[in-house]
Amino acid sequence: MAAHLVIVMDTQLYNGKIHAYEDYPVTDVLQMIGFANRPQEDDDAKCVLMCQTSKKDFFKKFLNEPLPVESHLDHRLHDHFNAEIVTKTIENKQDAVDYLTWTFIYRRLTQNPNYYNLQGVSHRHLSDHLSELVENTLSDLEQSKCISVEDEMDCLPLNLGMIAAYYYINYTTIELFSLSLNSKTKIRGLLEIISSAAEYEDVPVRHHEDAVLRQLANRLPNKPSGTGGNPVRYNDPHVKTNLLIQAHLSRIQLSAELQGDTELILSRVTSLYFLKIISC
Repeated sequence: MAAHLVIVMDTQLYNGKIHAYEDYPVTDVLQMIGFANRPQEDDDAKCVLMCQTSKKDFFKKFLNEPLPVESHLDHRLHDHFNAEIVTKTIENKQDAVDYLTWTFIYRRLTQNPNYYNLQGVSHRHLSDHLSELVENTLSDLEQSKCISVEDEMDCLPLNLGMIAAYYYINYTTIELFSLSLNSKTKIRGLLEIISSAAEYEDVPVRHHEDAVLRQLANRLPNKPSGTGGNPVRYNDPHVKTNLLIQAHLSRIQLSAELQGDTELILSRVTSLYFLKIISC
């Protein structure tokens, strides 16, 4: 048996999308602290957490108190509903409301109403909230041509919705592809369309990485263009995706960090490529 020491040097990371440092999720910090005690290997363990003084009490609180778990289903509800409509689990709006009553988010609505922007926890408040959530979600899916709503009630899957469900594609991505792609799309346009997919919104952009990406762009055949006459934002995850796909196709040697990002991007390209073929 041995002692094990873990030092967490910081509790923040740089978010390239908002150009600022933000706190690690508390769950990530607790996971790192958990590495200090390896089961069946350590009989003594210590963790040193280095953070700002103002956050000391905040982190100490979660060491001894249970961490509340909330649902984020409402952030991804469009794709869930689309898949359930395709499989005919949901065939009308009432089915959609009933579906939500069997989810974790329904259990948490009454326990933490402020987190979900509820004005109250009565049956009327819950019913109105679920109805509005269903109406807005199905309306968005209908506008993206993933489903059709007949007689203001029945939900029917359309071709785009079925393709999105089969390939696990975000509903906004397939809408983008259907509106942008055609048989005459050139390689430059294809790169811009694929890299604009919602699947790449979470590609990490590190501090000062925009300078590296700007240099990389000068070595590529198709430099990205800005939108609306604005200059290219090299700290945009979608621009980074565009550049790394091109670098991969051009066999350009990248740093270990960028190569890891490229592998993440390429793991999502296959389904988007098949989607491109279908759309054309």
